[in-house]
Amino acid sequence: MALSNYERMIKLADEVFASKDDPEQLDVNEDIIDELLNIHPATVSEYDNGEGPIAWVILIPTTIELMNQFIQCEISEKQLFELTKKEKIFDGIYLCSAMVLEEYRKKGIAKNLVLKAIETIREHHLIQALFAWSFSKEGDLGAETISAITSIPLYKRKNDYSS
Repeated sequence: MALSNYERMIKLADEVFASKDDPEQLDVNEDIIDELLNIHPATVSEYDNGEGPIAWVILIPTTIELMNQFIQCEISEKQLFELTKKEKIFDGIYLCSAMVLEEYRKKGIAKNLVLKAIETIREHHLIQALFAWSFSKEGDLGAETISAITSIPLYKRKNDYSS
């Protein structure tokens, strides 16, 4: 029996991020999603084609101070999330993750989800920086595209991905 879109998205997340094996990463589950939505309703977005999700995007509005600590590897992604929950005013956005099922890639789905989420967050916060920890060349290119479209400077945490 074929996997549902939801099951395929979970499998993709495990393959790309392997967050269960990396104590530095945020292991996103339903509790984390609830906490993200409490930070801001636009932190979690999905695109459903009527047969289940085909794209998921997570953004975390935070502070530039925390961004700098994260970019310099002084704090982990988990710590970034925990420290962000205590903040009320955000001036940075962490482009945490964007995943699209393979057959739907290169159609602008994730880009549009991210742009809409940033626009919504910017209605409430003066965002001056974007940052990312890319796990692929596609992730790097996506973050650079978002930065160019929004005219918000992009900062990157180094990662040694192989592909």
